[in-house]
Amino acid sequence: MRTRKVPHPGWNLEYLMFLFTRLSGLAFFLLAVVGMTAALIMGARYQMDLGTLMRWTFFPNANHVLDSNIPNVDIWANGFWQIMQFLVIFFGGTHGLNGLRVVLEDYVSRPFWQIVIKLLIFVLWVFMILVAVFVVLAS
Repeated sequence: MRTRKVPHPGWNLEYLMFLFTRLSGLAFFLLAVVGMTAALIMGARYQMDLGTLMRWTFFPNANHVLDSNIPNVDIWANGFWQIMQFLVIFFGGTHGLNGLRVVLEDYVSRPFWQIVIKLLIFVLWVFMILVAVFVVLAS
């Protein structure tokens, strides 16, 4: 395993992605707290078991709770939860794919293959976001 070269000081993409990874990790905790609190305020403590509540917190989709004993699923399908889904997907996907990029750059030493890997990860990220937007808006 080779050592990584130290990036130049200043605001470059590597430093911004370093900051994004740390901030998106914190955003996961914030989104989980907001999602669980909002679900409990909306009546989840009376309508959902713990497993359903956890699924709802991390991917709030009305189709996830169809098989539970919730009497009215339609009140849960609103714009607030769609925005929560978009944020979770964006932060989660970008956080994970950036981590994959960093790990792969540690093992790939040739600049050509590093560019190819970055391009493939970017294409995968765009595809993932497009599919996620379709799933959220179609459900």
